[in-house]
Amino acid sequence: MGLILQIINGLQLGSIYALVALGYTMVYGIALLINFAHGEIIMIGAYTTVLAIQYALLNMGLPFYLAIIPSIIVCTIFGVLIERLAYKPLRNSPRIANLITAIGVSLLLQNSVMKIFGATAKPVPPIFEGTAISTANFTISKTSLYTILITLILTVLLQLFMKKTKYGKAMVATSEDYAAAELVGINVDNTLTMTFAIGSALAGVAAVLYVSAYPQVDPFMGSTLGIKAFTAAVVGGIGLIPGAVLGGLILGIIEALTKAYISSKLTNAIVFGLLIVVLLVKPTGLLGKNLKEKV
Repeated sequence: MGLILQIINGLQLGSIYALVALGYTMVYGIALLINFAHGEIIMIGAYTTVLAIQYALLNMGLPFYLAIIPSIIVCTIFGVLIERLAYKPLRNSPRIANLITAIGVSLLLQNSVMKIFGATAKPVPPIFEGTAISTANFTISKTSLYTILITLILTVLLQLFMKKTKYGKAMVATSEDYAAAELVGINVDNTLTMTFAIGSALAGVAAVLYVSAYPQVDPFMGSTLGIKAFTAAVVGGIGLIPGAVLGGLILGIIEALTKAYISSKLTNAIVFGLLIVVLLVKPTGLLGKNLKEKV
């Protein structure tokens, strides 16, 4: 039963990685930009969650999971502002300029939060309390169950949005060819902004789920989480929604099993070792396809 519990823990952690990886994979798949500030968006969502609990939900006697609403709103606003102010002016610039800008935005957000709230970690009250499933052999907490279910539901909804709605099809068209999308009447600027908004909204959800599992926040929490989620997106096949989810779940399970049965000190080494192996065997990721580029 210990193995089952560790797999459940891995699915919980992997679900968080998957949500974060969806933000990376959407922006890269449509805007061809690696948004390294995405981890800091999650950090902002985590601080928003703490502030919402302390100054609103606690005083009004409301359940703490409602902090997911202000977290989504604030993260979406930050995502749109970053796209408009930092990335849009560089849309026709070399990719290296966008990459350096993304790193600069990440450091700006990180240091701004550190200046406002300090560098020390702050505790987060329990968001999902209690046990969801309990048997004679093992128990599953509400945090684990809700994290897995919310990730599955959002993944399905995102897939349906991309395939069935006008805006989702516009995103797919934009990812294929900017110029052709503009010729058929698609507003590429608005489509790219919507991509950042959706990715940042998912980051807001991920922030609440993350602090419910690891109840503390600090200005540097987004860095490691963002790097691992980006790794998950690459392992699964960056630019693909199913790939981001698959990569996140695989990384979460491997990390949980490594901590339980090998050594917590080797966790990061094994996770990034997996990335190297996947890139050597299948550079496009597990679900990625090799595409020939015409010159």
